[in-house]
Amino acid sequence: MYKYDEIDQRLVDERVAQYRDQTRRYLAGELSEEEFRPLRLQNGLYIQRLAPMLRIAVPYGMLSSKQLHKLADIAHSYDHSYGHFSTRQNLQLNWPKLEDVPDILAELASVEMHAIQTSGNCIRNITTDQFAGVAPDEIIDPRAMAEVMRQWSTFHPEFALLPRKFKIAVSGTKDDRAVVQMHDIGMEFYLDNHNKVAIKVWVGGGLGRTPILGAVIREHLEWQHALTYCEAIVRVYNLHGRRDNSYKARIKILVKALGIDEFRSQVEAEWAHLKDAPNTITEAELARVAKHFEAMPYANLPAHDASFDAAIVSNPVFANWAKRSLHAHKTSGYRAVTLSLKPHGKAPGDATSEQMHVVADLAEQYSFGELRVSHEQNLILADVKLSDLFAVWEKARVYGLATPNIGLLTDIICCPGGDFCSLANAKSIPIAQAIQMQFDNLDYLHDIGDIELNISGCMNACGHHHIGHIGILGVDKDGSEWYQVSIGGSQGNNASIGSVIGPSFSADEMPAVVQKLIDVYIKERTPEELFIDTVRRLGVAPFKAYVYAQDEVTA
Repeated sequence: MYKYDEIDQRLVDERVAQYRDQTRRYLAGELSEEEFRPLRLQNGLYIQRLAPMLRIAVPYGMLSSKQLHKLADIAHSYDHSYGHFSTRQNLQLNWPKLEDVPDILAELASVEMHAIQTSGNCIRNITTDQFAGVAPDEIIDPRAMAEVMRQWSTFHPEFALLPRKFKIAVSGTKDDRAVVQMHDIGMEFYLDNHNKVAIKVWVGGGLGRTPILGAVIREHLEWQHALTYCEAIVRVYNLHGRRDNSYKARIKILVKALGIDEFRSQVEAEWAHLKDAPNTITEAELARVAKHFEAMPYANLPAHDASFDAAIVSNPVFANWAKRSLHAHKTSGYRAVTLSLKPHGKAPGDATSEQMHVVADLAEQYSFGELRVSHEQNLILADVKLSDLFAVWEKARVYGLATPNIGLLTDIICCPGGDFCSLANAKSIPIAQAIQMQFDNLDYLHDIGDIELNISGCMNACGHHHIGHIGILGVDKDGSEWYQVSIGGSQGNNASIGSVIGPSFSADEMPAVVQKLIDVYIKERTPEELFIDTVRRLGVAPFKAYVYAQDEVTA
């Protein structure tokens, strides 16, 4: 993974010193709250419902074991001994003291980490596929380009105060796992007819109050122009994006208002001035960065391992976990492993300091000292030998990291909601926990099959409820917490926005509502048909009719 050079380290160290002095002046009364607010936001510090929240950047979801050990120590020393991994692949601390944040940032800097541009109206953390570099369906490893884009966007003076926050995702696989269509800019890397790397560029995607999937602004972009074309897009947005209404300030609103053809015309005109500017990426520069992402020193292993095969046959619990948690690897004899942060009855995406240390140890011992954070709020060991999988499972199981529910109903994506966030209309975590306990039978979960359930506590959609097969949105109704349900959303190549099924429900009703949706699916599905397929075939009507039926009958 990428290692800081002297310039990277100096920039981060100088920012820590700068923010330490800003915090000192604020606490001494030399800076007002209004003056301090943009300064703390530039360093990832929010003021939430009960305490500050610090969002720590995890660029394109990659961590070293050393960095995760440090995050665990920070969570123990400065927080309540846990952290929350978000859908942006970052880590959030929910209880740091404001006066301790400069010390936390200094600790982060010691392991080449920071919290810069994790908040505010700027270009946020670049995200990508959690299996980048190891996925069998990968055409181009996008991590080097993600790092080039991180360096370009960090401290970019022209884009430090955009109309609204700005998110970019990159993907280099046949199956999109980076959700490029729901980002302000999404970039799909592929090989063109001349076997050269090219980029399909999406623009204007986003969730929130007005969910919109992005539109293709350019089918073929030579990779050398990735930065200059993004710069042209962001310039047009910076110039014309609305600043008078925060609800209409995202680029998706501008693209929708102008139409993709007019927006494209303006971007192309701007790009004409930038196309061969200094930000054009050279092969030498890409090679410099790509060296950090070379293939690991894999052993020459057979495709099968006798000890692994024997454990699968003799231990059904291990076999159950392996079925859901192991993922194909492009190198023979290896697998990627998802460690679940979704044990039933716990807050999805949370990891204790102890668990973080355990995962860091596992990465050190079995996965070349690296790990990843997924968009689904789990942790990944990307390079584990078949012969080591049983040992990884045994240790993960002891520490609550081996729930075999990856991709199943209880592998819930969930924002912190009203328990922490001052913007939330309703709590998210208790709803997730109640649904997890409603579906606490693993055999039943496996029978239901692959399904995505996403929960957001407000219209900001940090839980990405719009693209969940089942989406749950917390809403305020006369000062009470209620929940709106949608179905039919999806991420991936065939992305879609879910449709609301009807009036909202109370918190107590939510497990039964989800159960009824599942009942309809089980009754109506064809063999091998997933929940999302059944919804797309039948539409919302039969689900709505059963959920709101006055006289219930067994589905």
